[in-house]
Amino acid sequence: MKNTLFKKIVAREEFERVSVPDDRLKGSKGFLGMYAGEHAAGTEFVIGPLFVAHGVSAGDLFVGLLIGNLLAVLSWGLITAPIAVKKRFTLYYQLERIAGKGVVNWYNLVNALMFCFLAGSMIAVSATAVGIPFNLEMPTLTDWMPRTSGWVITVLLMGAIITLVAIQGYSQVSKFANIMSPWMILIFAAAGIVGLAQLGVSSFDSLIATANEVIWTGVPMTGMSKFTIWHIIFFAWFCNMAMHIGMSDLTILRFAKSWKYGFLTFAGVYLGHFLAWLASGILYAVFLQANAASQEFAPGAIAYQTLGLAGAVCVVVAGWTTANPTIYRAGLALQGIFPKVPSWKITAIVGGITSLAACFPALVMRLLDFVALYGLLLMPMGAVIFADFYFSKKFGFQDEQALNSHANFSMPAFLSWILTLAFCLFLNFSYGVDIFFLGLPGWFVAVAIFVVLSRIQYPLKKQLIA
Repeated sequence: MKNTLFKKIVAREEFERVSVPDDRLKGSKGFLGMYAGEHAAGTEFVIGPLFVAHGVSAGDLFVGLLIGNLLAVLSWGLITAPIAVKKRFTLYYQLERIAGKGVVNWYNLVNALMFCFLAGSMIAVSATAVGIPFNLEMPTLTDWMPRTSGWVITVLLMGAIITLVAIQGYSQVSKFANIMSPWMILIFAAAGIVGLAQLGVSSFDSLIATANEVIWTGVPMTGMSKFTIWHIIFFAWFCNMAMHIGMSDLTILRFAKSWKYGFLTFAGVYLGHFLAWLASGILYAVFLQANAASQEFAPGAIAYQTLGLAGAVCVVVAGWTTANPTIYRAGLALQGIFPKVPSWKITAIVGGITSLAACFPALVMRLLDFVALYGLLLMPMGAVIFADFYFSKKFGFQDEQALNSHANFSMPAFLSWILTLAFCLFLNFSYGVDIFFLGLPGWFVAVAIFVVLSRIQYPLKKQLIA
């Protein structure tokens, strides 16, 4: 009997090095569901509690999330989506046309590894729920290495299942998110309501008092730094920096019928990065009340304590819906290095690397720092794409430099990447600028470096009038 699933995987076409044809464009429903599923997801069960641990106040959190998430939606809608629907290339191929194969191979490697680690953290989040009925020993806030063989086995099994979905391509990833995201959003809403009831909230006045005195107290836990409203604004804006101003979502939005679909990310950030972060913070406050001396940090156990089986299942699915598109993106990044290897094989390899990385709890415990670093490393090349698209004609330099000059290496693109990261490192080490705040000045520096160097090395030749 022929393996129909395997045949579909081998035969899938993801248009890695050509524009997406019109007959393969997708309507708004697929993007709405995917973004809602991806951002109301496993990371939310980690980030919300970490805000509590970092001692952000209730007012700073609420206002900061409103502002930061709005800036993120505008970044997707006004910066990323217009380029995506105009070019309809993956990030990796578009960057190859600008920077050249020599630069992009290194970029793709860094990109793929970052995606693997992010997806790995989400597999680990799902594993904390899967392990509950087996009394699996959960990781703690200070763990870097796996504690038991049972943890490793659970993570590897979750990774294998998630990878199987990811290798079937964008359509299956989108379909899975569409099915799961409405239910997850309801669970997050229920988590907040049930958690508040368990904390004794019975009126608006008691809600305000509990929010300020029990949940988001403004006092960080031992060993944790203090977060202000600025931390919240910039984290909400730039936690997906690699996706919007870093241009990674060119790969996803190239399938959109309209650039306006970029604004559909509101479904993710306001249901996920707003509602879900608040709800998971409430869950953690409930968990801390019942387990005041516990160092355990397991999203599955935290959700299970308040919502029972539904909470545990939600953690599994939430981690899954984040890991799926992330593994898909990582596969496309490596596809740029190995274009002759079928996409499904590359994605399968990525899934294996991701599953191994997921065995290490440090990916979850240091998620805030990792997300900030990951976006910062990839951001300069997004600035290069932006500058190439909008400023090449205006400032008189050649667009898609590597393609049009038949070169494998663009020095302006390479130096924009390296010098921008050096600038950010200088700000961090010399002036103590927190990693959460480096992305904004870094992006402008990258654009400026690329424009100046491109104008010097690749000036447009003036056309003689006959």
